[in-house]
Amino acid sequence: MVGISQIQTGQPLNRRQCLMLAAKLSWPAMMAQLSSIIMQYIDTAMVGQLGANASASIGLMASSLWLFWGVCSAATVGFSVQVAHRVGATDYKGARMVLRQAIGASVIVGVVVALIGASVAFPLPGWLGGGKEVVREASLYFLVFVCGLPVLILNYLGCGILRASGNMKVPGGLNVMMCVLDVVFNFLLIFPTREIALWGLHFTMPGAGLGVLGAALGTVSAEVVTSSLVMWYLCFRQDGMKIFGTGEHGSFRPSGPIIHNAVRISSPVALEHAVISGAQIVITLIVAPLGKIAIAANAFAVTAESLCYMPGFGIGDAATTLVGQSYGARRFDLVRRLGYVTVGMGMAVMTIMGAILYVTAPYVMGMLSPVREICDLGTEVLRIEAWAEPMYAASIVAYGAMVGVGDTVIPAAMNFVSIWIVRLPIAAILAQSIGLKGVWLAMCIELTFRGVIFLVRLLRGSWLRHGVKSAPEPVNPLPVNDN
Repeated sequence: MVGISQIQTGQPLNRRQCLMLAAKLSWPAMMAQLSSIIMQYIDTAMVGQLGANASASIGLMASSLWLFWGVCSAATVGFSVQVAHRVGATDYKGARMVLRQAIGASVIVGVVVALIGASVAFPLPGWLGGGKEVVREASLYFLVFVCGLPVLILNYLGCGILRASGNMKVPGGLNVMMCVLDVVFNFLLIFPTREIALWGLHFTMPGAGLGVLGAALGTVSAEVVTSSLVMWYLCFRQDGMKIFGTGEHGSFRPSGPIIHNAVRISSPVALEHAVISGAQIVITLIVAPLGKIAIAANAFAVTAESLCYMPGFGIGDAATTLVGQSYGARRFDLVRRLGYVTVGMGMAVMTIMGAILYVTAPYVMGMLSPVREICDLGTEVLRIEAWAEPMYAASIVAYGAMVGVGDTVIPAAMNFVSIWIVRLPIAAILAQSIGLKGVWLAMCIELTFRGVIFLVRLLRGSWLRHGVKSAPEPVNPLPVNDN
């Protein structure tokens, strides 16, 4: 049976075993991604039943929320990479020391980012070009989400460190549970009290009737429950990582080389998220003048397309764990091989998903909105985007592999050039002539370009020379032979 412990103990892994190990870790990571995407579908579909204005309220704020979520997620990456390196070197005491400092630092970052978000919540929809009919609901939707960031960042941290230590199943399972909770909370909070007929039975279903605000409250409530369980499992139950109930003591105060390495790794990732999310905000500004149908179709299509790239991010998470632990164990030939294997797997899976998206686009859009004009326009842009999925996979998984060694500066710069120098100028030009379809054609061109440059860098191997050494030299009890 192939297991991740073979990396730590120095046992040989051939190409077939690398593929099996990557698939074994990718599956629960993909389930976690799938649950997150389904949650977005649920929110979008439920709010879509309220009409175009409600849909436009969510669509208008989506890119700004990605910016704030992305910064919080990026802040935790530097700690999870260090944990992966220490676990690979079998330095579990050092890994627990990283975890303690990560908790303190993450809470501080979450509070600061939440305060910044709350300060701009009400003027932001107007800055983005939203009409008077959507501004109030959009502001409240955004405010609720940013107020939940101090808790949500702990979910990012806990899941990231569990994955870094090789545990993909618990984060995946808990995120599936979050999806179920989101359905329940949204069902109760979005819609008013109403009569429901089910299997011939009629009964009254209570509801708060909060609409767009209810969607935000329902999702944040699900995130709070999930974050609590993730951190409980990590700190009290996870083998090698639990920091409570063991008699071991340590400081939670951020300090020393751990924070230095975390900043070194996370800063480019946070800047990259800000750059990409900032570009998404610019895209929103480009789309906003096209009307509320275009705004809603764009938002729904983004949600629909996320199901297609979900496997890529799941495999990318597995790549970060496998490459990170191999790097910590100083098995550099294995690092390179796992990078190649995971990228190839990601491209194959997302090629299939792209073909499925092309065929099923009308049905997917129909599930998200009852408005025919939104569905028709969304179907057209999704079929443009489907052609870019293989190369999009290459960029996603290659990036995950590079993050695994702590190489984040150059990949962040590559993403900046790709989206700001390639996508945005083309989108601005094409939107004037062919509307929303032009925006998505620009996206397709840019994602293909991004995949090419990440593949070139992966194959050249320069990323291996830019890693961060954040763990002591391992002691491998068995000879290393990765041929």
